[in-house]
Amino acid sequence: MTRGGRTKIRDEAERRCIATGETQPKGGLIRFVVGPEGQVVPDVLERLPGRGIWVSADRAALELAVKKNLFSRGAKMQVTVPADLLDQTETVLTRRLTDLIALSRKGGYAVAGFEKVKSWLAEGRAKVLLQASDGSERGKSKLWTPEGGRFFGCLTATELGLAFGRQSVIHGALAAGGLTARVVEEAAKLQGLRKANGGTAAGKDTKNA
Repeated sequence: MTRGGRTKIRDEAERRCIATGETQPKGGLIRFVVGPEGQVVPDVLERLPGRGIWVSADRAALELAVKKNLFSRGAKMQVTVPADLLDQTETVLTRRLTDLIALSRKGGYAVAGFEKVKSWLAEGRAKVLLQASDGSERGKSKLWTPEGGRFFGCLTATELGLAFGRQSVIHGALAAGGLTARVVEEAAKLQGLRKANGGTAAGKDTKNA
Protein backbone atom coordinates (compact mmCIF):
# COMPACT_ATOMS: atom_id res chain seq x y z
CA MET A 1 0.00 0.00 0.00
CA THR A 2 1.16 3.56 -0.61
CA ARG A 3 1.82 6.05 2.17
CA GLY A 4 -1.42 7.81 1.26
CA GLY A 5 -3.31 4.67 2.16
CA ARG A 6 -4.10 3.50 -1.33
CA THR A 7 -3.20 0.24 -3.02
CA LYS A 8 -1.16 0.73 -6.16
CA ILE A 9 -2.71 -0.73 -9.26
CA ARG A 10 -0.51 -1.21 -12.30
CA ASP A 11 -1.59 0.87 -15.29
CA GLU A 12 -4.37 2.50 -13.26
CA ALA A 13 -6.20 5.21 -15.24
CA GLU A 14 -5.12 8.76 -14.41
CA ARG A 15 -7.12 11.96 -14.24
CA ARG A 16 -6.26 15.64 -13.88
CA CYS A 17 -7.40 17.58 -10.83
CA ILE A 18 -9.11 20.85 -11.81
CA ALA A 19 -7.83 22.53 -8.63
CA THR A 20 -4.17 21.51 -8.45
CA GLY A 21 -3.60 20.80 -12.13
CA GLU A 22 -1.84 17.59 -11.17
CA THR A 23 -2.44 14.30 -12.98
CA GLN A 24 -2.61 11.24 -10.75
CA PRO A 25 -4.28 7.81 -10.52
CA LYS A 26 -8.02 8.42 -10.33
CA GLY A 27 -8.28 6.42 -7.12
CA GLY A 28 -6.93 9.48 -5.33
CA LEU A 29 -9.51 11.84 -6.77
CA ILE A 30 -13.25 12.38 -6.47
CA ARG A 31 -15.41 12.47 -9.58
CA PHE A 32 -18.11 15.07 -10.07
CA VAL A 33 -20.63 15.44 -12.88
CA VAL A 34 -23.13 18.05 -13.97
CA GLY A 35 -26.74 17.00 -13.45
CA PRO A 36 -29.66 17.62 -15.82
CA GLU A 37 -30.35 21.00 -14.19
CA GLY A 38 -26.76 22.17 -14.54
CA GLN A 39 -25.85 21.53 -10.92
CA VAL A 40 -22.60 19.88 -9.85
CA VAL A 41 -23.04 16.63 -7.92
CA PRO A 42 -20.47 14.20 -6.44
CA ASP A 43 -20.24 10.83 -8.17
CA VAL A 44 -18.48 8.64 -5.62
CA LEU A 45 -19.36 5.40 -7.42
CA GLU A 46 -18.17 6.88 -10.73
CA ARG A 47 -21.25 5.62 -12.54
CA LEU A 48 -23.28 8.73 -13.34
CA PRO A 49 -23.47 9.74 -17.02
CA GLY A 50 -21.76 12.85 -18.28
CA ARG A 51 -18.31 14.36 -18.48
CA GLY A 52 -16.31 13.61 -15.36
CA ILE A 53 -14.80 16.53 -13.45
CA TRP A 54 -12.07 15.37 -11.08
CA VAL A 55 -10.82 16.94 -7.85
CA SER A 56 -8.12 15.60 -5.54
CA ALA A 57 -9.50 14.00 -2.39
CA ASP A 58 -8.32 16.92 -0.29
CA ARG A 59 -10.45 19.52 1.44
CA ALA A 60 -8.25 22.43 0.39
CA ALA A 61 -8.41 21.36 -3.27
CA LEU A 62 -12.19 21.06 -3.20
CA GLU A 63 -12.58 24.39 -1.42
CA LEU A 64 -10.40 26.01 -4.09
CA ALA A 65 -12.44 24.44 -6.89
CA VAL A 66 -15.62 25.85 -5.36
CA LYS A 67 -14.18 29.27 -4.55
CA LYS A 68 -12.76 29.88 -8.03
CA ASN A 69 -15.66 28.23 -9.88
CA LEU A 70 -13.29 25.77 -11.53
CA PHE A 71 -16.15 23.33 -12.16
CA SER A 72 -17.43 25.52 -15.00
CA ARG A 73 -14.02 25.41 -16.61
CA GLY A 74 -13.80 21.66 -16.16
CA ALA A 75 -17.28 21.16 -17.61
CA LYS A 76 -16.61 23.64 -20.42
CA MET A 77 -19.93 25.30 -19.62
CA GLN A 78 -21.50 27.45 -16.93
CA VAL A 79 -22.63 25.28 -14.01
CA THR A 80 -24.19 25.78 -10.58
CA VAL A 81 -22.19 24.73 -7.53
CA PRO A 82 -24.34 24.01 -4.43
CA ALA A 83 -23.33 25.94 -1.33
CA ASP A 84 -23.14 22.66 0.58
CA LEU A 85 -21.13 20.70 -2.02
CA LEU A 86 -18.37 19.88 0.47
CA ASP A 87 -20.91 18.56 2.97
CA GLN A 88 -22.67 16.57 0.26
CA THR A 89 -19.38 15.01 -0.81
CA GLU A 90 -18.39 14.15 2.74
CA THR A 91 -21.80 12.59 3.38
CA VAL A 92 -21.76 10.31 0.34
CA LEU A 93 -18.14 9.29 0.97
CA THR A 94 -19.00 8.43 4.57
CA ARG A 95 -21.95 6.33 3.45
CA ARG A 96 -19.83 4.57 0.84
CA LEU A 97 -17.13 3.78 3.39
CA THR A 98 -19.49 2.45 6.05
CA ASP A 99 -21.26 0.32 3.43
CA LEU A 100 -17.94 -1.22 2.34
CA ILE A 101 -16.95 -1.96 5.94
CA ALA A 102 -20.36 -3.53 6.54
CA LEU A 103 -19.89 -5.80 3.52
CA SER A 104 -16.40 -6.70 4.73
CA ARG A 105 -17.83 -7.63 8.12
CA LYS A 106 -20.43 -9.88 6.52
CA GLY A 107 -17.69 -11.53 4.49
CA GLY A 108 -15.60 -12.25 7.58
CA TYR A 109 -12.90 -9.70 6.77
CA ALA A 110 -13.67 -7.22 9.56
CA VAL A 111 -14.14 -7.33 13.31
CA ALA A 112 -15.00 -4.78 16.00
CA GLY A 113 -14.32 -4.52 19.71
CA PHE A 114 -11.08 -4.00 21.62
CA GLU A 115 -10.31 -7.64 22.41
CA LYS A 116 -11.07 -8.98 18.92
CA VAL A 117 -9.08 -6.22 17.26
CA LYS A 118 -6.16 -6.71 19.63
CA SER A 119 -6.21 -10.45 18.87
CA TRP A 120 -6.14 -9.85 15.11
CA LEU A 121 -3.26 -7.40 15.53
CA ALA A 122 -1.27 -9.83 17.69
CA GLU A 123 -1.83 -12.65 15.20
CA GLY A 124 -0.77 -10.47 12.29
CA ARG A 125 -4.16 -10.95 10.69
CA ALA A 126 -5.20 -7.30 10.78
CA LYS A 127 -4.03 -5.12 7.89
CA VAL A 128 -6.10 -2.03 8.67
CA LEU A 129 -6.85 -0.52 12.07
CA LEU A 130 -9.95 1.64 12.34
CA GLN A 131 -10.54 3.79 15.41
CA ALA A 132 -13.29 6.30 16.14
CA SER A 133 -12.19 9.92 15.90
CA ASP A 134 -14.15 10.72 19.05
CA GLY A 135 -13.04 7.69 21.05
CA SER A 136 -10.92 7.81 24.22
CA GLU A 137 -7.29 8.54 23.36
CA ARG A 138 -6.19 6.44 26.31
CA GLY A 139 -8.10 3.42 25.05
CA LYS A 140 -6.98 3.90 21.45
CA SER A 141 -3.33 4.17 22.47
CA LYS A 142 -3.38 0.55 23.62
CA LEU A 143 -3.60 -0.68 20.02
CA TRP A 144 -1.15 -0.20 17.17
CA THR A 145 -0.99 0.15 13.42
CA PRO A 146 -0.44 -3.22 11.69
CA GLU A 147 3.03 -3.88 10.32
CA GLY A 148 2.95 -2.73 6.71
CA GLY A 149 -0.70 -1.75 7.11
CA ARG A 150 -2.75 1.38 7.65
CA PHE A 151 -4.55 3.29 10.36
CA PHE A 152 -7.63 5.44 9.81
CA GLY A 153 -9.40 7.59 12.38
CA CYS A 154 -11.75 9.49 10.09
CA LEU A 155 -15.04 7.94 11.24
CA THR A 156 -16.91 8.73 14.44
CA ALA A 157 -17.98 6.04 16.91
CA THR A 158 -21.54 6.29 15.62
CA GLU A 159 -20.44 5.93 12.00
CA LEU A 160 -18.24 2.93 12.82
CA GLY A 161 -21.14 1.51 14.78
CA LEU A 162 -23.35 1.82 11.72
CA ALA A 163 -20.79 -0.12 9.69
CA PHE A 164 -20.68 -2.93 12.25
CA GLY A 165 -24.38 -3.03 13.02
CA ARG A 166 -23.99 -1.56 16.49
CA GLN A 167 -24.89 1.68 18.20
CA SER A 168 -21.27 2.65 18.72
CA VAL A 169 -17.84 1.20 17.89
CA ILE A 170 -14.42 2.56 18.87
CA HIS A 171 -12.08 -0.12 17.49
CA GLY A 172 -12.28 -2.07 14.25
CA ALA A 173 -9.89 -4.04 12.06
CA LEU A 174 -9.83 -5.48 8.56
CA ALA A 175 -7.90 -8.43 7.21
CA ALA A 176 -6.29 -8.57 3.77
CA GLY A 177 -8.48 -9.59 0.87
CA GLY A 178 -12.14 -9.08 0.15
CA LEU A 179 -13.05 -5.41 -0.10
CA THR A 180 -10.23 -4.19 2.13
CA ALA A 181 -8.35 -2.43 -0.67
CA ARG A 182 -11.53 -0.55 -1.54
CA VAL A 183 -12.08 0.36 2.11
CA VAL A 184 -8.55 1.78 2.27
CA GLU A 185 -9.09 3.82 -0.88
CA GLU A 186 -12.38 5.32 0.27
CA ALA A 187 -11.09 5.91 3.80
CA ALA A 188 -8.12 7.83 2.37
CA LYS A 189 -10.52 10.05 0.43
CA LEU A 190 -12.71 10.75 3.44
CA GLN A 191 -9.62 11.37 5.52
CA GLY A 192 -8.50 13.98 3.00
CA LEU A 193 -11.79 15.82 3.31
CA ARG A 194 -11.93 15.61 7.08
CA LYS A 195 -8.26 16.37 7.60
CA ALA A 196 -7.95 13.43 10.02
CA ASN A 197 -4.54 12.19 11.08
CA GLY A 198 -4.09 9.04 9.04
CA GLY A 199 -0.38 8.51 9.55
CA THR A 200 -0.19 6.72 12.87
CA ALA A 201 -2.40 5.34 15.57
CA ALA A 202 -2.77 7.16 18.85
CA GLY A 203 -0.30 4.92 20.65
CA LYS A 204 2.22 2.32 19.56
CA ASP A 205 2.99 2.24 15.87
CA THR A 206 5.03 0.42 13.30
CA LYS A 207 6.37 1.66 10.01
CA ASN A 208 3.73 2.29 7.39
CA ALA A 209 4.08 1.08 3.85
